[in-house]
Amino acid sequence: MPTFVSDDAVTLRYHHEPSERSGSTPVLVVPGGPCRGVEYLAGLAETTGGRDLVVLHPRGTPTTGGLSRGWWRDAADVVALADHLGLAEVDVLAHSAGTRLALAAAVQHSARVRSLLLVTPPATWLTGTADDGEQLARARHDPLVDAAVDSLLGPPPADDDEFQRRWMVEAPAGYARWGEAERAHAGLGAVSLPAARAWFRDVPPDAADRVRAGVRSPVLVVGGAADAMTGVAPVESYAAALGADLVMLPDCGHYPWVEQPAALSAAVAPWLRRT
Repeated sequence: MPTFVSDDAVTLRYHHEPSERSGSTPVLVVPGGPCRGVEYLAGLAETTGGRDLVVLHPRGTPTTGGLSRGWWRDAADVVALADHLGLAEVDVLAHSAGTRLALAAAVQHSARVRSLLLVTPPATWLTGTADDGEQLARARHDPLVDAAVDSLLGPPPADDDEFQRRWMVEAPAGYARWGEAERAHAGLGAVSLPAARAWFRDVPPDAADRVRAGVRSPVLVVGGAADAMTGVAPVESYAAALGADLVMLPDCGHYPWVEQPAALSAAVAPWLRRT
């Protein structure tokens, strides 16, 4: 697996997913989790309209190892990977927690980020809009989803063993339906509590203000209309705050390339071809 060296001399991994138009300028992908093993992105490449993907393996993922410096500082890793690839500017596609890193890169290195495609972003941190995710989940009247929400709303896990157990209990809240394909997908990509905690350290107290004021790149936000992990109203406010185009996918939760790949492709492929 190829590697590159970031600004602090730490080595990170990445991988390249060629498309049927191999040789196209790649889209740089930032996974979520935070710091989840990138296997969970399987199938994403089929939705991106023939653009090659270069997938960053962030600090704290099983393949790169170590711990994040915090998503704000790790923005430098996006620039270091772009430098390694010989790209003056990049289109960034980020999922979930990875959208924070993508926004940090766009603010701190605006000349290097040509566009942002933000998929099911956690949004309340940016605008303070009340989260309606619990309401979406409870409306399903599904005991497994109710148990997932109860766990999500509970106290933080005490250790990594509890974190791992609760990850799978909480998984049904991440999908509009909890079928065989969704259950299989939920098991992809290892996570860890130390990595997740590190992701949120050393973030400037004015980060949200700086993001709202500082993003200059074109932005497309893609949300799931049944995503209990983000809610709907917060994502709408988030997109408005960024001056972004917004597409809400019906009958879709947190993982559109798994749940609604055709609808996701219809939303993102024209955007990526345009950029």
